[in-house]
Formats: sequence, C-alpha cells, structure tokens
Amino acid sequence: MTQHSPVSVETNGTIAWITIDYPPVNATSNAVRAGLNDALTMLAPTKVAFLQCAGRTFVAGGDMSEFDAPPVLPHLPDVVQAIEDSPVPIVALMHGTVLGGGFEIAMACAWRIASADTRFGLPEVNVGLIPGAGGSQRLPRLIGFAASVDIACSGKMVSAKELLTIGGLDLVIEGDLKQAAREFAKNLPERPVPVSQLTVSDIGNLGQIRKQLVMRAKGQRSPLHNLNSLEWSALPFYQGQPKERALHLELRATSESRALRYAFFAERAVAKPREIAGAKARDINQIVIVGGGLMGAGIATTMLNADLSVTLIERDADAAAAAYGRVENLLNEALTRGKITAENMAIRLAKFRTTTDYKDASTGDLAIEAVFEDVAVKSDVFAQLAAVMSDTAILATNTSYLDTTEIFAGIPHPERCLGLHFFSPAHIMKLLEIVKTPNTSTEVLATGFALGKRMRKISVLSGICDGFIGNRMLSAYRREADYLLTDGALPYEVDAVMRAFGMPMGPYELQDLTGLQIAWANRKRQASSRDPEERYIAIADQLCELGRLGQRNGLGWYKYEEGSRAPIRDDLVENLIEAYSAENGITRRDFSAEEISTRLLAVLAAEGKQIINEGIAEREADVDTVQINGYGFPRWRGGPMHYANEIRE
Repeated sequence: MTQHSPVSVETNGTIAWITIDYPPVNATSNAVRAGLNDALTMLAPTKVAFLQCAGRTFVAGGDMSEFDAPPVLPHLPDVVQAIEDSPVPIVALMHGTVLGGGFEIAMACAWRIASADTRFGLPEVNVGLIPGAGGSQRLPRLIGFAASVDIACSGKMVSAKELLTIGGLDLVIEGDLKQAAREFAKNLPERPVPVSQLTVSDIGNLGQIRKQLVMRAKGQRSPLHNLNSLEWSALPFYQGQPKERALHLELRATSESRALRYAFFAERAVAKPREIAGAKARDINQIVIVGGGLMGAGIATTMLNADLSVTLIERDADAAAAAYGRVENLLNEALTRGKITAENMAIRLAKFRTTTDYKDASTGDLAIEAVFEDVAVKSDVFAQLAAVMSDTAILATNTSYLDTTEIFAGIPHPERCLGLHFFSPAHIMKLLEIVKTPNTSTEVLATGFALGKRMRKISVLSGICDGFIGNRMLSAYRREADYLLTDGALPYEVDAVMRAFGMPMGPYELQDLTGLQIAWANRKRQASSRDPEERYIAIADQLCELGRLGQRNGLGWYKYEEGSRAPIRDDLVENLIEAYSAENGITRRDFSAEEISTRLLAVLAAEGKQIINEGIAEREADVDTVQINGYGFPRWRGGPMHYANEIRE
C-alpha cells in the first residue's frame, strides 16, 4: 500500500478490516481508489473482509473537484468491479450517509450491513450526472426498477429500514456495528450471486414514467438521463455498464452539470463569508419572536424544529392564542407528512409558549421581530425588547426592504443588532439573508450564521440597500417585466416564457401568489425619493386600487375560480394594459420569446453585478445562491450571474 494512503488493512485471524479514513466524507478521490485497489491484494488468507469508514460517515460520494479534469487511474468502475470479484468476500459495514460512489461500492460487496440511522442515495442527478461506476446497473438488479427510479431520478435518500425492506441490505443494526460484524463472521452465509449477475424482470411503463419526470424536471435533463441509464439495466451488465460510464463522462462537460456543480460549491462558499473569519459564535438556546402571523409562526416553527425554546409575543390574548394555533397547525402538517413523530411534536410544543408581556422576553438569547413592515412599528418593538432583555441579547429584524440602521436607531449596544430576513413560508424556504449593519459585530454575525446552519438554512451575508440582495433584484426584474407590458407584451406571454426557461412561475403569476399589496406599499414608500427621470409604470398600482391583490381575493393580474390556483386571462387587465400604453403614447409591438427572456435575464445579471460592485454582496456566488434558493431561479442554470457568464463564453 502506498505511503500515507487513506486506506488501511488490519487482519485479525480470519477477518480483515479495510478502513477508509479520508475526511470529511471519505469521498472516492484518486487516493482512496488507489488505496482500495492496494487493499484488495492484502486480504489473503482471511475468509471475509469488512469495509468500513472512519469518522462520521461511510463513503458519501465522489470528489467533485476532480470532475473538471480527465479521469485518473484507477477508475472507480474498475475498483468497484474488483471489490465484487474479490476472492475474499467483502462486507460493506456502513454508517452515516452512503451516497453516490459509496453506494456503488456497497452494492458490489457480497453483503451489506448498516446502522439503523444510515441513509442511502444516488444523488448524481442533483449535479447533472448519472452514476458512473455501475450504480444505475446494479441498483435495479438489487431492489427492482420502480424503486430505483424513485431514488436515482430524484436524488432522494432512503433510510436503512426502507432499503432493507426493498432488498438492498442484509442486516440493519441498532447497537455496536463492529460487534455485529464479528457475530456475522462467525456464521458466514453462503456467498450470494454477485449483484451484477442478477437480472431485471420488470421495467414498468417507461412512457408514463418519462412523462412524469419531464413535468417535474422543468427543463432539467439529468432526471431523464438517469431514467435512460436505468433502462440499460435490462441489458447484460457487460453491455449496460460501459454505456453508463460513457454517458457519465460525457455529462460532466455539459452546461447543466457545470451549473449544478457550481451551485453546490457556491452554497458551501457563502456559508463562510470573509466577514466572520476567525469569529466565534455564541451559544443560543432561547428565542423570542414578536409577531405571530404567518411569518412569525413560520419562524417559530423553524426554531422549534432546531430544538430551540421559543417565546412568542403578541399584542393581546386573542392574537397570542391564534399564533399558538398557527404553530401547532404547522407542526401537525409536518406530522401528517411523516416529517416528525407525535413524540417529536410534543417535545417541540413543550418548548413553545405565547405571551402578551414583553417581560417574558427577559431571559432570551436572541429576539426576532416579525411585525408590520413599518420602521416606526419595528423600532417600537426593539425599544420594548431592549428595556427588558440583557445588553448582550441579540436583536434581529426580519424586514424585507427597510433600512436596518433606521430600525435600530437609538437602541443601546447596536453591535448586537442585525437583520435575519426569512423567506415565506419560513419553515420551508431554505434561504436566510443575514444583514449586517455598520455596527454589527463579527461575533453576532457569526452567531447568525451558526443559527442558520442549526435551522438547516442556506445563509447569505448582505449589506444594507433597499430590498437587500434578493428583493432588490426582484424589483428590477419586475420593473423590466412591466416595461415589456407597456411596450406590447401581455402577462401570460411573459409568464410562459419564464416558465419555459425553468422558473417555477412567471413574474405575474408570482405576484398573484405572494400578493400585490406588499410591493405596492413599498412603491408608495419609495415615491418621494424616486428619480423623476426613472420610467415608472403604474399598472400594478391601478390593479391594487381596484382591489385586485392576487390569489387571496381571486383577482390580480389574472382571475381565479374559487378553490383554484390556476390563472385565467382577464380581459379587464389586458384592456387596462393596452389603455395605459395608449394614454402614454406608446405604440405596442410583438416580442419574441427570446427577446423577453433575454431582457429579463440581462436585468437580473446587471442588477446582481451592481450589488456586488456596491459591496452589498461579497461575490457572484452569493447573488446566485440567493436567486436559486429564494426566488426559484433554475438551479440547473446556476443562477443569473453564472448563466450570464456561460452564455458570454
């Protein structure tokens, strides 16, 4: 074995222990592959070898840093095949997460034993790829075609219990994994037929499966590539596996895979901004939330799910009871969906209370306001919190647009103040904008990022400007869309183009979903400071004045039938748009789909660039991460900044 190899072999009588120790996730790097190759030559004269990993997880995937370079020997498919062909049978002894190349290695082993809390998956689809070492060929042979589609085409992870039930594991262990391995070795079963030699009997209705994948993928190609690769499992393994490998290598160079890999690394980069380098986060245990509406209840639920204690303050007893009910309902929904157990729910509710008295905030470590979007209202909340809480307690505003400096004006110890901008619904949306004020300490910022991680959020640092990173870009996007309307397009045309690009919905469908009133209030707030030379389109204001506020009242840019969210074109709106153009002397014209998308995407990229230039965002990765996780920009296109760079090349 090569010196300093991350793979070691220890023999103990008739048992060999192969250990991979390659932090942090034991990825199948070149060094690990070479080490495994060497290890396979060192197993004689043992009767069985257990393949295990040091640290917190079994092999959790490949080393994506190698994907932009030509493959280096030994190739993973060859190593995996050598494991399956080993004269000494190998047992995969697994814990943590068994993903990608790790799952492929496990499927090549003679037997598979896992701790009960282990999870498994083939997440290559999430980075625009298919498995490259036989995963799509062995998995259907092991657990059946339908279950394989569910795993490989979605990237979902399955539990050890579920995988055992469908035939993917031989044993699930509640206690000591290594002791269970020793017991297994005492009564070693007859070696089974290698997985690659099994056959796939039923591949189901491929046409129907493909149709469903197309609908869910919204333009992303890798789910369909994975389906095609799984289909090859009906061929002899020696034919299907080379086809899988060739397509895997081809897909590495596609724009989709490059974009998805960029997004993967971007999310990890933004979690460690330069601003907090070396800073130590505080311990946070008790959270105070002021305001129990939809946003406040969502934030409270998120905190409870992170095993934090929450005190929620409302203006009166009725509002407090309603807030408690909202949180309870959100937890009930999670219980119904199987996300938590009844015991989990009881534990969470035991850590939650509502009150009408600010004095109950006195022991809180961090307080978040989730009240009406008005500087005076928010400032009053923080004045009351500061009067009862410790001087070191962190104070956070959830504002979407307002200047945090104004909100915190006059609050003692301003270094403890920051913005924590959650996205609605807060208990579901992954994005968290962490907004630094001129006074925020690095320790407080580091605490915000640590809290975001604890809540399983993707946190991005932002400076202060109107709308921060995300909503400032959204405003520019909507503004350009309105220009298109007045110049000749109609809402349904703009929306259809952006859906075709990969957005979950177009700008006007999105406004109807979220409600037109918030942006309307923001435009009114900005009116006095708006540049008189700026082209301002008042069509949305006219709709609001007519009481058309979106889906909640059945009328917005579209109309909606009762109980339905399907937008229906409305002559009143389209006539109003055409009349507005005529009144302002604008000759309307037709726009091609390409022109609509080009203009809207160019505005997003230009605004993002300006945000970076102003120091509001640290780098392009921050902008793209916000757009992907908060605004539905297709992940497989990498975000507006990455996409703009791609099409310029």
